[in-house]
Amino acid sequence: MSQKILVTGGAGYIGSVLVRQLLDKGFKVRVLDNLMYGGEPIIDLLNEPDFDFVKGDIRNEADVRKAMEGIDCVAHLAAIVGDPACAKHPELARSTNLEGSQLLYNVANEMGVKKFVFASTCSNYGKMEDPNQFVTEESKLAPVSLYAETKVAVEQFLMSQPKDNACKPTCLRFSTVYGLSLRPRFDLTVNEFAKELALGRELVIFGEQFWRPYCHVYDLARSVVTVIEAPAELVSFDVFNVGDTSENYQKKMIVDEVKKILPDAQIKYVSKNEDPRDYRVAFEKIKNKLGFELMFKVPDGIKQIVKVLDDGFILNPDDNKYKNV
Repeated sequence: MSQKILVTGGAGYIGSVLVRQLLDKGFKVRVLDNLMYGGEPIIDLLNEPDFDFVKGDIRNEADVRKAMEGIDCVAHLAAIVGDPACAKHPELARSTNLEGSQLLYNVANEMGVKKFVFASTCSNYGKMEDPNQFVTEESKLAPVSLYAETKVAVEQFLMSQPKDNACKPTCLRFSTVYGLSLRPRFDLTVNEFAKELALGRELVIFGEQFWRPYCHVYDLARSVVTVIEAPAELVSFDVFNVGDTSENYQKKMIVDEVKKILPDAQIKYVSKNEDPRDYRVAFEKIKNKLGFELMFKVPDGIKQIVKVLDDGFILNPDDNKYKNV
């Protein structure tokens, strides 16, 4: 019998990629999603015999219990994602990201689910105390946004559960995501920079010197599959940064990569000496412990975005449906 995986937020930017990877691996997959951005990214999967869908809200216990029936493992991605969306809807963000996550885990544990993989964020690190060092999973967490605060709170909730609980949690701190998905987004740094310059516009950059790690959406989804497939003793009650140490970039470095493809790109830099988020992250733990390595690097993602726009795959990339706010 193949395992059955519940993916919350499975119609989203990362979720729609993850669901397909799981199906390709032979898992049975159920998605729980409220379809706040529509269901087009997974509509074709309704033809798949190993896929089923529950429309619902992770804050609604009846919805959660219905979705959790017969599930072996939860991949929890559903959230109000990103600083702008959380700042715009703070109460919704708190109730969804924190209270919804707590409810989801408690029901999963009660119903005998074995694994609970939580999509967290490297934004939890906030600002590096030492700009010459890389932060690791052991570094101090210093969230500076509501989004990161909710993620830290869920991590603390999960890691404080009794070790003999049936449901074993794992927290994955995702790098800043980019790349192509069934639900395209152009409000993400790499995708936005590539889009603006591919369309021949001047790109205005604020604070080009600040650091952030980046990871392709396909690889972030693969990290969830890796944890699901890993022996429980390797991942239970543990935290992993997801990315590659070589993929830490300053904004100017991303622009320089775009200019290798679009040498005539027009850039305007605006000095900004303070950014509450500035961090370089080390990713040796997930590589050494789980053998996880990236398939894509930032230059690959830039080439994909430029090609998609040049070839006309997306007719109106400025449409608001390609943004979270």
